[in-house]
Amino acid sequence: MRFAYKADYEGPFDEQGIPRLDYHGDVGEQYNPIAIAQYALGHYNRYRETGDLSARVAFLKQADWLVENLEANNHGVLVWNHHFDWEYRDLLTAPWYSALAQGHGLSVLVRAHQETGNDAYLSAAHQAFVAFTRELEEGGVRHTDSDGYVWLEETIVYPPTHILNGYLWALWGIHDYRLITENPSAKALYEDCLRTLRDRLESYDIGFWSLYEHAGKRLQMMASPFYHSLHIVQLRVTHRLTGEPFFGTVADRWDRYQRTRIYRFLSFGYKVLFKILYY
Repeated sequence: MRFAYKADYEGPFDEQGIPRLDYHGDVGEQYNPIAIAQYALGHYNRYRETGDLSARVAFLKQADWLVENLEANNHGVLVWNHHFDWEYRDLLTAPWYSALAQGHGLSVLVRAHQETGNDAYLSAAHQAFVAFTRELEEGGVRHTDSDGYVWLEETIVYPPTHILNGYLWALWGIHDYRLITENPSAKALYEDCLRTLRDRLESYDIGFWSLYEHAGKRLQMMASPFYHSLHIVQLRVTHRLTGEPFFGTVADRWDRYQRTRIYRFLSFGYKVLFKILYY
């Protein structure tokens, strides 16, 4: 799953070439560590595919920003914060952090270390990984449910909502980190998360579409067409990473859903109703 198109982002940027996103209104321009990491990965892929040295420079600038902007949260865990309020299910009050940002950051930093040999990148990756070893209540980004299943939470809300695309991206960051470091904790967490996916992935299938999350409402939150397609790609990548046919089988089924007109119509109506009732 390449992010090469992310490298085409046209701005705005700060004076160091770090992208800022314009959310308009009261939020305005902000650094978003998820977007910065994706911008970095886009340039890394461009560099690896074309040899374009300017893409390498842009990639490393973003990696340097990630090293410099790890911040201790209220529990002393180092995270990449979002310094703006954001409305999700509840109001995410600044500063807030995310398993998705932590996972993407790991993916950037281990590549930067492999590319340069600079131990500062690996040291920052070690620090960022700690958030995955802590439960939400301890300042981390993981939640272990009453059945012992481990979830990686894109948004820290209570009760947790288990956003699927954020879970998978965060998992890939752990995958990258464990390959480079051979950290036993990362290996164990990766296996625990795969167990969660094997046993709980079907709970995101409502018979004609995939769910975006487990919203905890009487009416479930459907994935938009974009996120449903993203789920399919992510599951195909997970199939390739793990070699487990189950993930490819679910991806094929969800692909059939999006190719069926009545299912597309039902999913749209279902999502509109959810928005009316809960947002």
